[in-house]
Amino acid sequence: MPKQIVRQAPYLRRYARALTGAQTAGDALVQAAMEGILAGSLTLDQALPLRTALYRALSQVWREGEARAADESDRSPPDYRLQVLSPVQRAVLLLTSMEGFTTSEAADVLDLDLAELKLHLTAAEEALERQLATDVLIIEDEPIIGLDLTRLTRELGHRVTGVAATRDEAVEMARKQRPGLVLSDIRLADGSSGLDAATDILKSFDIPVIFITAFPERLLTGERPEPAFLITKPFREETVKALIGQALFFHRPQPELSSAH
Repeated sequence: MPKQIVRQAPYLRRYARALTGAQTAGDALVQAAMEGILAGSLTLDQALPLRTALYRALSQVWREGEARAADESDRSPPDYRLQVLSPVQRAVLLLTSMEGFTTSEAADVLDLDLAELKLHLTAAEEALERQLATDVLIIEDEPIIGLDLTRLTRELGHRVTGVAATRDEAVEMARKQRPGLVLSDIRLADGSSGLDAATDILKSFDIPVIFITAFPERLLTGERPEPAFLITKPFREETVKALIGQALFFHRPQPELSSAH
Protein backbone atom coordinates (compact mmCIF):
# COMPACT_ATOMS: atom_id res chain seq x y z
CA MET A 1 0.00 0.00 0.00
CA PRO A 2 1.42 3.45 -0.91
CA LYS A 3 3.14 5.30 1.93
CA GLN A 4 0.88 8.32 1.42
CA ILE A 5 -2.13 6.18 2.33
CA VAL A 6 -0.41 4.52 5.30
CA ARG A 7 0.50 7.93 6.72
CA GLN A 8 -3.19 8.86 6.85
CA ALA A 9 -4.16 5.72 8.80
CA PRO A 10 -3.79 7.22 12.32
CA TYR A 11 -6.05 10.15 11.43
CA LEU A 12 -8.60 7.88 9.80
CA ARG A 13 -8.62 5.89 13.06
CA ARG A 14 -9.14 9.08 15.07
CA TYR A 15 -12.12 10.02 12.92
CA ALA A 16 -13.59 6.51 12.80
CA ARG A 17 -13.29 6.00 16.56
CA ALA A 18 -15.06 9.26 17.31
CA LEU A 19 -17.66 8.51 14.63
CA THR A 20 -18.51 5.08 16.08
CA GLY A 21 -17.81 5.88 19.72
CA ALA A 22 -15.35 3.02 20.27
CA GLN A 23 -11.80 2.03 19.39
CA THR A 24 -12.73 -1.48 18.26
CA ALA A 25 -15.53 -0.39 15.94
CA GLY A 26 -13.54 2.54 14.58
CA ASP A 27 -10.41 0.54 13.87
CA ALA A 28 -12.48 -2.19 12.22
CA LEU A 29 -14.02 0.46 9.97
CA VAL A 30 -10.59 1.68 8.89
CA GLN A 31 -9.39 -1.87 8.31
CA ALA A 32 -12.42 -2.65 6.16
CA ALA A 33 -11.80 0.48 4.09
CA MET A 34 -8.11 -0.31 3.63
CA GLU A 35 -8.86 -3.89 2.66
CA GLY A 36 -11.48 -2.70 0.20
CA ILE A 37 -8.99 -0.33 -1.41
CA LEU A 38 -6.38 -3.09 -1.68
CA ALA A 39 -8.89 -5.56 -3.11
CA GLY A 40 -10.23 -3.05 -5.61
CA SER A 41 -13.78 -3.18 -4.27
CA LEU A 42 -13.34 0.41 -3.09
CA THR A 43 -11.92 2.97 -5.47
CA LEU A 44 -10.36 6.28 -4.53
CA ASP A 45 -11.87 9.23 -6.40
CA GLN A 46 -8.99 10.49 -8.54
CA ALA A 47 -10.66 13.88 -8.90
CA LEU A 48 -10.21 14.54 -5.19
CA PRO A 49 -7.08 15.13 -3.09
CA LEU A 50 -5.85 11.84 -1.59
CA ARG A 51 -6.87 12.68 1.98
CA THR A 52 -10.39 13.64 0.93
CA ALA A 53 -10.67 10.53 -1.24
CA LEU A 54 -9.60 8.28 1.65
CA TYR A 55 -12.16 9.77 4.01
CA ARG A 56 -14.77 9.41 1.27
CA ALA A 57 -13.93 5.70 0.90
CA LEU A 58 -14.11 5.25 4.67
CA SER A 59 -17.45 7.04 4.75
CA GLN A 60 -18.77 4.71 2.08
CA VAL A 61 -17.99 1.69 4.26
CA TRP A 62 -19.48 3.45 7.28
CA ARG A 63 -22.72 4.35 5.44
CA GLU A 64 -23.17 0.75 4.36
CA GLY A 65 -22.82 -0.35 7.98
CA GLU A 66 -25.24 2.33 9.14
CA ALA A 67 -27.78 1.18 6.56
CA ARG A 68 -27.57 -2.38 7.91
CA ALA A 69 -27.87 -1.12 11.48
CA ALA A 70 -30.90 0.99 10.57
CA ASP A 71 -32.57 -2.07 9.08
CA GLU A 72 -31.91 -4.05 12.25
CA SER A 73 -33.13 -1.20 14.46
CA ASP A 74 -36.56 -1.53 12.89
CA ARG A 75 -36.83 -4.72 14.93
CA SER A 76 -35.16 -3.33 18.06
CA PRO A 77 -36.22 -0.91 20.83
CA PRO A 78 -35.58 2.72 19.85
CA ASP A 79 -32.37 4.33 21.06
CA TYR A 80 -33.06 7.71 22.66
CA ARG A 81 -29.69 9.03 21.44
CA LEU A 82 -30.79 8.81 17.81
CA GLN A 83 -33.30 11.54 18.57
CA VAL A 84 -30.45 13.83 19.63
CA LEU A 85 -27.86 13.56 16.85
CA SER A 86 -28.21 11.66 13.58
CA PRO A 87 -25.32 9.66 12.09
CA VAL A 88 -24.83 12.17 9.27
CA GLN A 89 -24.86 15.08 11.71
CA ARG A 90 -22.16 13.35 13.78
CA ALA A 91 -20.04 12.82 10.66
CA VAL A 92 -20.42 16.41 9.46
CA LEU A 93 -19.51 17.77 12.88
CA LEU A 94 -16.39 15.62 13.19
CA LEU A 95 -15.16 16.25 9.66
CA THR A 96 -15.36 20.01 10.02
CA SER A 97 -14.45 20.48 13.68
CA MET A 98 -11.97 17.68 14.39
CA GLU A 99 -10.50 16.73 11.02
CA GLY A 100 -10.33 20.29 9.72
CA PHE A 101 -12.17 19.80 6.42
CA THR A 102 -13.95 22.78 4.91
CA THR A 103 -17.69 22.41 4.42
CA SER A 104 -17.06 21.92 0.70
CA GLU A 105 -14.52 19.16 1.36
CA ALA A 106 -16.81 17.51 3.92
CA ALA A 107 -19.58 17.53 1.32
CA ASP A 108 -17.23 15.67 -1.04
CA VAL A 109 -16.36 13.15 1.69
CA LEU A 110 -20.01 12.40 2.47
CA ASP A 111 -21.24 12.76 -1.12
CA LEU A 112 -23.69 15.47 -0.12
CA ASP A 113 -24.83 18.69 -1.73
CA LEU A 114 -23.11 21.62 -0.01
CA ALA A 115 -26.40 23.22 1.01
CA GLU A 116 -27.57 19.92 2.50
CA LEU A 117 -24.33 19.52 4.42
CA LYS A 118 -24.64 23.00 5.90
CA LEU A 119 -28.15 22.16 7.09
CA HIS A 120 -26.81 19.05 8.82
CA LEU A 121 -24.01 21.06 10.42
CA THR A 122 -26.41 23.66 11.78
CA ALA A 123 -28.68 20.94 13.16
CA ALA A 124 -25.71 19.21 14.82
CA GLU A 125 -24.53 22.40 16.49
CA GLU A 126 -28.04 23.12 17.75
CA ALA A 127 -28.32 19.55 19.08
CA LEU A 128 -25.11 19.98 21.09
CA GLU A 129 -26.49 23.12 22.67
CA ARG A 130 -29.55 21.15 23.83
CA GLN A 131 -27.53 18.41 25.52
CA LEU A 132 -28.09 17.87 29.22
CA ALA A 133 -25.41 19.50 31.34
CA THR A 134 -22.95 17.34 33.23
CA ASP A 135 -20.06 17.74 35.69
CA VAL A 136 -16.62 17.73 34.06
CA LEU A 137 -13.26 16.98 35.69
CA ILE A 138 -10.30 18.47 33.82
CA ILE A 139 -6.87 16.86 34.24
CA GLU A 140 -4.32 19.32 32.89
CA ASP A 141 -1.01 20.53 34.35
CA GLU A 142 -0.68 23.68 32.24
CA PRO A 143 -2.71 26.44 33.96
CA ILE A 144 -3.47 28.42 30.82
CA ILE A 145 -4.76 25.35 28.98
CA GLY A 146 -6.74 24.35 32.06
CA LEU A 147 -8.41 27.76 32.12
CA ASP A 148 -9.15 27.56 28.39
CA LEU A 149 -10.74 24.10 28.75
CA THR A 150 -12.75 25.35 31.73
CA ARG A 151 -14.10 28.25 29.69
CA LEU A 152 -15.00 26.05 26.71
CA THR A 153 -16.69 23.48 28.92
CA ARG A 154 -18.78 26.12 30.68
CA GLU A 155 -19.73 27.70 27.37
CA LEU A 156 -21.36 24.38 26.49
CA GLY A 157 -23.42 24.62 29.65
CA HIS A 158 -21.47 22.04 31.65
CA ARG A 159 -20.09 22.45 35.17
CA VAL A 160 -16.39 22.04 36.01
CA THR A 161 -15.79 20.13 39.24
CA GLY A 162 -12.08 20.93 39.31
CA VAL A 163 -8.79 21.09 37.44
CA ALA A 164 -6.21 18.52 38.55
CA ALA A 165 -2.51 18.72 37.68
CA THR A 166 -1.45 15.21 38.77
CA ARG A 167 -2.76 11.65 38.80
CA ASP A 168 -3.28 11.56 42.56
CA GLU A 169 -5.00 14.92 42.59
CA ALA A 170 -7.34 13.83 39.79
CA VAL A 171 -8.34 10.61 41.55
CA GLU A 172 -8.96 12.48 44.82
CA MET A 173 -11.12 15.10 43.07
CA ALA A 174 -13.15 12.40 41.34
CA ARG A 175 -13.78 10.63 44.65
CA LYS A 176 -14.93 13.83 46.33
CA GLN A 177 -17.29 14.83 43.52
CA ARG A 178 -18.13 12.27 40.87
CA PRO A 179 -17.78 13.81 37.38
CA GLY A 180 -19.95 12.91 34.41
CA LEU A 181 -17.04 13.37 32.01
CA VAL A 182 -13.25 13.57 32.21
CA LEU A 183 -11.04 15.73 29.95
CA SER A 184 -7.47 14.55 30.47
CA ASP A 185 -4.02 15.50 29.25
CA ILE A 186 -1.65 12.56 28.78
CA ARG A 187 1.55 13.89 30.40
CA LEU A 188 1.12 15.54 33.80
CA ALA A 189 3.23 17.84 35.98
CA ASP A 190 4.86 15.30 38.29
CA GLY A 191 5.66 12.85 35.52
CA SER A 192 2.48 10.90 36.13
CA SER A 193 0.09 9.92 33.35
CA GLY A 194 -3.41 11.10 32.56
CA LEU A 195 -4.02 7.62 31.13
CA ASP A 196 -3.26 6.11 34.53
CA ALA A 197 -5.40 8.71 36.28
CA ALA A 198 -8.35 7.91 34.01
CA THR A 199 -7.83 4.17 34.53
CA ASP A 200 -7.97 4.67 38.31
CA ILE A 201 -11.11 6.80 38.07
CA LEU A 202 -12.85 4.31 35.77
CA LYS A 203 -12.39 1.59 38.39
CA SER A 204 -15.01 3.42 40.45
CA PHE A 205 -17.06 5.37 37.93
CA ASP A 206 -18.42 4.47 34.50
CA ILE A 207 -17.97 7.78 32.71
CA PRO A 208 -16.68 8.90 29.30
CA VAL A 209 -13.08 10.14 28.99
CA ILE A 210 -11.55 12.38 26.32
CA PHE A 211 -7.76 12.51 26.10
CA ILE A 212 -5.67 15.44 24.95
CA THR A 213 -2.17 15.01 23.54
CA ALA A 214 0.44 16.70 21.39
CA PHE A 215 1.44 13.30 19.99
CA PRO A 216 -1.77 11.67 18.66
CA GLU A 217 0.06 9.20 16.41
CA ARG A 218 1.34 7.37 19.51
CA LEU A 219 -2.23 6.62 20.58
CA LEU A 220 -3.65 5.84 17.14
CA THR A 221 -1.65 2.75 16.18
CA GLY A 222 -4.51 0.26 16.44
CA GLU A 223 -2.10 -2.22 18.03
CA ARG A 224 -3.32 -2.02 21.67
CA PRO A 225 -6.17 -0.63 23.77
CA GLU A 226 -6.26 3.08 22.92
CA PRO A 227 -8.65 6.02 23.47
CA ALA A 228 -11.81 6.33 21.43
CA PHE A 229 -11.88 10.11 21.81
CA LEU A 230 -8.67 12.04 21.26
CA ILE A 231 -8.00 15.76 20.94
CA THR A 232 -4.75 16.94 19.40
CA LYS A 233 -2.75 19.84 20.85
CA PRO A 234 -2.84 22.64 19.95
CA PHE A 235 -6.59 22.15 19.85
CA ARG A 236 -9.35 24.11 18.18
CA GLU A 237 -12.33 25.22 20.26
CA GLU A 238 -14.68 23.53 17.81
CA THR A 239 -12.86 20.22 18.30
CA VAL A 240 -13.25 20.29 22.08
CA LYS A 241 -16.93 21.12 21.82
CA ALA A 242 -17.58 18.45 19.20
CA LEU A 243 -15.72 15.70 21.10
CA ILE A 244 -17.51 16.48 24.36
CA GLY A 245 -20.78 16.14 22.49
CA GLN A 246 -19.75 12.88 20.83
CA ALA A 247 -18.45 11.33 24.06
CA LEU A 248 -21.63 12.14 25.98
CA PHE A 249 -23.74 11.01 23.02
CA PHE A 250 -22.24 7.54 22.90
CA HIS A 251 -21.82 6.82 26.58
CA ARG A 252 -24.04 4.12 28.02
CA PRO A 253 -23.47 3.64 31.77
CA GLN A 254 -23.00 0.06 32.94
CA PRO A 255 -25.52 -0.61 35.73
CA GLU A 256 -23.21 -3.00 37.59
CA LEU A 257 -20.59 -0.29 38.24
CA SER A 258 -21.76 1.72 41.20
CA SER A 259 -20.67 5.20 42.15
CA ALA A 260 -20.55 4.08 45.76
CA HIS A 261 -16.92 2.93 45.49
